[in-house]
Amino acid sequence: MSRKGRIHSLETFGTVDGPGIRFVLFMQGCLMKCKYCHNPDTWHFDGGREVTVEEVLAEIEPYIHYYRSSGGGLTISGGEPTLQAGFVTEVFREVKARWGLHTTLDSNGFNNAEKLHELMDVTDLVLLDLKHIDDHEHRVLTGVSNEQTLHTAKWLSEHGKKMWVRHVFVPGIHDDENHLRNLGKFIGTLHGVEKFEILPYHQMGIYKWKELGRAYPLENVPSPTEQQVEWAYRMVESGRLVANLQ
Repeated sequence: MSRKGRIHSLETFGTVDGPGIRFVLFMQGCLMKCKYCHNPDTWHFDGGREVTVEEVLAEIEPYIHYYRSSGGGLTISGGEPTLQAGFVTEVFREVKARWGLHTTLDSNGFNNAEKLHELMDVTDLVLLDLKHIDDHEHRVLTGVSNEQTLHTAKWLSEHGKKMWVRHVFVPGIHDDENHLRNLGKFIGTLHGVEKFEILPYHQMGIYKWKELGRAYPLENVPSPTEQQVEWAYRMVESGRLVANLQ
């Protein structure tokens, strides 16, 4: 009997969540409550819709040519996909066995990496979202500590896993020079980081908060300018250089 999972939505031609053109599956459920979340409707585990592995594969199959020819594949995001690790593992295993697809896991790292061996064995790339390097600021931003996320990053590094590290930049929250340098220092200690990306904060999810009857915490916060993002990249890179010299 095909395992079931609860999903939020899917995208057939994703171009930003891993290499090439990708099928992106968004899982339901998340333990972080990020103030800038553009999909707060993914938080609750009883939302979305229930699907089987076979139903997901049937959605992917018509587009296999595009994923293969572009060097793309399947990305499973969220919510937080590791919270449904068994289902995600089976989907990844099947797309590899049937079509040899590249698999990417988009995760906030807020799960026990040691318990996810089977999932990691069929994961080619992890997009690891580091919300804030400072634990106090991370708690304010997400409602939880960053300790588990940093532990996951170290585990991935120690076990030879490929990573893209991603960091949403919110003006007033992520523009402390020392924090950005410390983020760079931490990334500089990791092996397997193929790319670091700063994702500029945007307000496209405000309407979902309002639909859910929630007050949006960052109502008057603007998106960062190109100059702010470029400066943040420089600060992080300077921290990485320090780490590499040590």
